[in-house]
Amino acid sequence: MFKHFLVPLDGSRLAEAALPAAAFLADKLDARVTLFHVVEKNAPSEVHGQPHLRNAEEAADYLHLLAQRAFPPGIVVDCHVHATEADDVAGSIVAHADELEHDLVIMCSHGRGQALHLFLGSIAQKAIALGSRPVLITHPDAKGGAPPFACNNILIPLDGEPDHALALPVSEEIARACGAALHLMTVVPRFASLSGAAKVSSRMLPATTSRMLEMAFQDTREIFREQVESLRRRGFAASAHVLRGDPAKTIAQAASQTGVDLVVLATHGKTGMEAFWAGSVAHRICTLSKISLLLIPLPKA
Repeated sequence: MFKHFLVPLDGSRLAEAALPAAAFLADKLDARVTLFHVVEKNAPSEVHGQPHLRNAEEAADYLHLLAQRAFPPGIVVDCHVHATEADDVAGSIVAHADELEHDLVIMCSHGRGQALHLFLGSIAQKAIALGSRPVLITHPDAKGGAPPFACNNILIPLDGEPDHALALPVSEEIARACGAALHLMTVVPRFASLSGAAKVSSRMLPATTSRMLEMAFQDTREIFREQVESLRRRGFAASAHVLRGDPAKTIAQAASQTGVDLVVLATHGKTGMEAFWAGSVAHRICTLSKISLLLIPLPKA
């Protein structure tokens, strides 16, 4: 399980929105935390409307202040400033994985919609695509501040692919540490909500496609019934939900309406990370929802 978190910070209030999650999970998982800043070459004077950290000394003072302010006594918090000016901040974060030996990156989304896309494209994408560390993405509140973090209900979207089921054991360990309930979910597309290659091929055999989707719906309900029974036998509070519609939209909507605190997803491995960021379910869930999202990178083929 996760024992060392890396929290990249740029000096903005938005980035600090990752701190409540780091403090909460460090306490529950008995993990240590490293607050991290990369000195950026030709940095702008402001970042997200606030003064940008100007040098390594200022960054070190800032990180140490946060370490005292944002974490309760008993949690080990280290501070690390990469003082050599870097053009590629995201690449520098990834490059520190072997040096710092963290096993989870926690960062804030810095916004929604297109802004979120740009942020993810520059930092979280590399943290996942270039490295092998899971990434927990949090969101600021409506005023751009740090919302409280809790972990009472964990949603694990599954699609029947064995690789994606890797999110389940990770979720179980977090749930056991936090006393959280586990909720399995699969969304079987309707004929009208198929996308990509499946949509093109389905036009040739619409009736057959509809029957296959209905069979998938019934089969998944039976598989989930067995999985939930297994989870309950092992002491977890668990439920399962098989829904129909557009997977990303349905998952994001269900999570928002049912009090889910954390969504855990294994990132797409069959067609590469490029597909993940080009419009995968995980990416769209993060764009559509403000619920914290833990992305588990799958081993590269």
